[in-house]
Amino acid sequence: MQQKMSWLGIEQNALAFSFTTLAAGLMNNILSFYYVKLFLNHYKISERDFQQAQVIFMVWNAFNDPLFGYLQDNSRLPCCSQRRLSILYGAPLYAAAFLLPWFPWREYTEGDWLCGLHLLVALCAYDGMLTFVLLAQCSLFAEISSRHDSRLQLIKYNQVASIIGSSSVLFCGLLSNNMENISHFQLVVLTVAALALACMVYTGRHCVSQYEQGEGSTKDMASNAPNLSWSSIFYLTKQIVTQRDFLLFVSMNFFQVFHLAFLNNFMMIFADQLIPRNLLPTTVKSIMYGAGFICPQLLVLSSHSLLKKYGYYKIILSVFYVELCSAVVMLILGPTHYYLLSFFLVGNMVMVSAAFSLFNLPLADIIDADLQKYKRSFPLSSMVFGTNALFTKPAQSLAPMLVVTILNQYDYERLKDITTLTDQSGLEDLHRVMFGLICLTPMCIALVQILAWTPFSIRESHADVPKYLDS
Repeated sequence: MQQKMSWLGIEQNALAFSFTTLAAGLMNNILSFYYVKLFLNHYKISERDFQQAQVIFMVWNAFNDPLFGYLQDNSRLPCCSQRRLSILYGAPLYAAAFLLPWFPWREYTEGDWLCGLHLLVALCAYDGMLTFVLLAQCSLFAEISSRHDSRLQLIKYNQVASIIGSSSVLFCGLLSNNMENISHFQLVVLTVAALALACMVYTGRHCVSQYEQGEGSTKDMASNAPNLSWSSIFYLTKQIVTQRDFLLFVSMNFFQVFHLAFLNNFMMIFADQLIPRNLLPTTVKSIMYGAGFICPQLLVLSSHSLLKKYGYYKIILSVFYVELCSAVVMLILGPTHYYLLSFFLVGNMVMVSAAFSLFNLPLADIIDADLQKYKRSFPLSSMVFGTNALFTKPAQSLAPMLVVTILNQYDYERLKDITTLTDQSGLEDLHRVMFGLICLTPMCIALVQILAWTPFSIRESHADVPKYLDS
């Protein structure tokens, strides 16, 4: 009976945990897929303002993660130290921040300085609340259980939630005609924000870690929290970053984040330019974009048995080799095979997103290794996730900055509106550069990732006994 209740308890925790994944999926996929096109094509932001906003956002994006991580791992305030309360109290602000980009502060003219400020505030506010809420959730992933099977169960529930959350891009595209109908688009994002808020509140009320079960555990966490000081921040961070496996993972993850941001931000722009509109109508393209977000979760969900048998290390490494080979084949075939190009764009996004969905597993193992090595009372889950983000989050800004700079060298600002084109040779040069980016970016990134991931030493956690006992 007790074992049955324990099993049911894990399932209930996994269900509650996955609701925040659903909320984040609903909002993050829409924001990452549409915000670049919205500000470039609809708000007509200047390249200077776009780049300035991205540079400031890059700095904020990197440093807020370890700071929030240290705060959540060491604060004596329950709203910070207890993971579920961090999610519960952060949920309203997270949902509100999601709405910031989609409503212009006035009727923007081309190059309006206020548009640049709007982008900066929207990105920084959204990422700040995303960090506060999702760091708590990532920490819950490592702290709900140390058993590999239990973590795979969380991944399984997570992928089901991600499938539902990923459909937001599909329905948003269909209902707003791929953001051509702005008023419909705004109604969709308002609905998404309300649904996401309800999901996060459910997690905040029902999901607990093994360290938060019971009043005594909560008091122990508070009493073990050291005094906040800069010296302790640097000391703990140094302990984390000097671990070889952490450095290898972060190196590989940086390029994964870059690749994912590249695809999220520019897949729709590249498809609109390189695939003729008479070949793929708007509805078909909406389904194609939606598939790029839904199929990765289906792939991970269907590979549950492979993860148990082979472990995440071999599967992630295999994905890198497939990305490399497929990019080489597409480059050889050329840009005129439009259906193959469409399949390659979606397939590349599916592989990158699916592999990224597994990255909590190696991070959780790194947290376990850190707990054992330094004989800590409680794992520094938020600090490990936050320090990882310190090094990888800048890639989210570097990707759009570099790509926009390259495209504008070929007059993307002037040529992006097909209805006003007069320079056909300029358009051909732009398309050639876009195709080059589509093929060469995954080729180069996959090569670097193979070199960085191959020496990673935590490879057999799927076959290991728990490293510390569940409470």
